[in-house]
Amino acid sequence: MRIGFNPNKDQQNNDLVYFHQIIIPVYIPNQENYFKDSLAILKLSLESLFRTVHKKTFITIVNNGSCQEVKNYLQELYLNEKIHELLDTTNIGKLNAILKGIVGHNFPLITITDSDVLFLKGWQDATYSVFDNFPKAGIVCPTPSSRSLRTFTSNIYWDKILSKDLSFSKVKNPFALKNFANSIGSPDFYNEAHIEKYFTISNKNEKAVVGAGHFAGTYRGIIFNDLKIKYSNYKLGGDSESKILDIPVVQNDLWRLSTSDNYAYHMGNVVENWMNDEVSKLQPNQTSTDFFLKPVKLGSKWTYFIKSKIFGKIILNKKVMKYFIRYKGLSKEESENYLK
Repeated sequence: MRIGFNPNKDQQNNDLVYFHQIIIPVYIPNQENYFKDSLAILKLSLESLFRTVHKKTFITIVNNGSCQEVKNYLQELYLNEKIHELLDTTNIGKLNAILKGIVGHNFPLITITDSDVLFLKGWQDATYSVFDNFPKAGIVCPTPSSRSLRTFTSNIYWDKILSKDLSFSKVKNPFALKNFANSIGSPDFYNEAHIEKYFTISNKNEKAVVGAGHFAGTYRGIIFNDLKIKYSNYKLGGDSESKILDIPVVQNDLWRLSTSDNYAYHMGNVVENWMNDEVSKLQPNQTSTDFFLKPVKLGSKWTYFIKSKIFGKIILNKKVMKYFIRYKGLSKEESENYLK
């Protein structure tokens, strides 16, 4: 039986306090072997996040089937209002957990990040600067990579192929590239050519690196409004990340970019002394922000087909790309090594 009238009926949701959502899927099923340090890593990651984000940031954590101790820790964060939303599921997979975090919200900006990322001071401002100076940016990653130039980037080359805005620049933070390579257990991930130069797009105010990874990236929320895929068959890996996080960006004819300097570290699954040192340097961010994300015209199915399907097959081919990057500033020797 119902008596009376629900006061919330037909009331619009006008809560505009937050405009930037951060979604973190967490899967720590136990604290043994591979996951031995994972809870400590998670705590470092979240502490770095709490200390660096502004007051208009909405933090969503999706507990994707973690063990009881991790579940208790996350519940405590929620009860103490350190995070704004906590979703508990069984292990449904990383991408399905991310989709759960997106649904039910309408934020202009959404950062999707792994739970082993150490955020550095100023990462949000640096991200906003790229969005502000390059309105076609669809995702901005806070960790530049020299090897990202051939990953869903053909629409950038179509738009800027003859422009001097697109060129090779000296890597701003070579140490950060080496640090990332070590963090994934592959110290030779970047060769000498990668450490020295990366492919950038520039204007008079800003420089961004072409391409973006997705262990941490900030997306235009509008990208996910018409997402056709509602479920991934993979718990991790497969083609789930490309279909849900990469392709929707270029389907809307938006660019995948990264900041030119490094604003986050990938920690991996083993705690090291430098991680505690980096977090201890961070001072709590008490600021607000008046950043406004400029609206952008999205591309059509035809622009995606032409720029990414047809042109992409040509320009991203290694043999063609080798000559393209020479045209854009690399020497013959550098171009030979760059695509290895």
